[in-house]
Amino acid sequence: MAKAASKTKPKKEYKFKWEGTDQKGNKVSGTTTAGSEAAVKQEVRQKGIIPAKVRRESALAGIGKGKKVSAADIAIFSRQMATMMSSGVPLVQSFEIVGRGSDNPKFRDLMQAIREDIEAGTNLADALAKHPQHFDKLYINLVRSGEQSGALEALLDKIATYKEKTEALKAKIKKALFYPAAVMVVAIIVTIILLIYVVPQFEDLFGGFGADLPAFTRMVLDLSEFVQTRGWMILIGVVAVISALITLKKRSPAFQRLIDRMVLKIPQLGPIMQDAAVARFSRTLATMFSAGVPLVEALESVAGATGNVVYEEAILKMRDQVATGQQLNVAMNEVDLFPNMVTQMISIGEEAGSIDTMASKVADIYEERVDNAVDALSSLLEPLIMAVLGVLVGGLVIAMYLPIFQMGSVV
Repeated sequence: MAKAASKTKPKKEYKFKWEGTDQKGNKVSGTTTAGSEAAVKQEVRQKGIIPAKVRRESALAGIGKGKKVSAADIAIFSRQMATMMSSGVPLVQSFEIVGRGSDNPKFRDLMQAIREDIEAGTNLADALAKHPQHFDKLYINLVRSGEQSGALEALLDKIATYKEKTEALKAKIKKALFYPAAVMVVAIIVTIILLIYVVPQFEDLFGGFGADLPAFTRMVLDLSEFVQTRGWMILIGVVAVISALITLKKRSPAFQRLIDRMVLKIPQLGPIMQDAAVARFSRTLATMFSAGVPLVEALESVAGATGNVVYEEAILKMRDQVATGQQLNVAMNEVDLFPNMVTQMISIGEEAGSIDTMASKVADIYEERVDNAVDALSSLLEPLIMAVLGVLVGGLVIAMYLPIFQMGSVV
């Protein structure tokens, strides 16, 4: 009986970029594909070039197709990794499975780059740290704590839960802001279309009346003419102002602080943003503390997770006070941003040695409050939005029909 020929597994190759000097002393560089850095150096030497630097290119370099890797993708990835690690699937194989299961080329390349680093001997935290645009300092610190304590599976589960709840909270806030903004944008577009294409038709009709038009109708006709002749100036101005505000918010901490402080004072919306910041603070603190991260170090990561500069600066001030030996609940009282109930629960957690448990309960309470507040705000905004739409569209209709009504009364 003939023995079946065994299939040899093809050798994995990577893309390398190299630099060196040729026989004339000129600096040269190039790229090549090989299985290892040593193979690249050997290949370059065969060409008469002395290699000076050889670097493996990231699998993410040059990728232009596919949508970007979102925070929601990272949340799903965290849950998948936690599930597979708890099921005993090896780390490298887990990344391969997760990468293959995605339809996004950029996400697959991200998984491949991390997997290759792990295969090369890099630990998971350092491999993730090479991609700070997808894995923040908090995420990496939690993974590092899991690796150092030998409880990576449990930490990945905590990370997955944290990311899921954080993304759910973000979705609730976006829901509160997106619906009215979308409706108002549609209302403005409809109004502009009416002013540009419909109102001029009535203007031609009114030209044969031979009588003075009502003031309201005249005002709408003048507005229509202005939009037709100089509307592009308004559009450019609006786009320029929005772009300038976005750029200024990104580059100026003082302006960002001003905007975040103003947002917290907006009626109806401000309390939602405050509750969301408290929920993020509590959820992140619970996750970091349960992972064994020291409180002072945890507060530094918690500050960046609140999503508001006002709360971020206050938490950093709390960190400095805690570092000098002050209790966390006392520091929270001094910044005067946290509700009394939150401070009291954290105080009980400090006395009982269970800050993570109490912070988790606070997060649950405030996440539910945000959910209820968003639903209430949506219910409040719906009739207001309908009223605004009625005034815009109905006002234009009335303005166009006023001359016809007047002519009918004269007849």
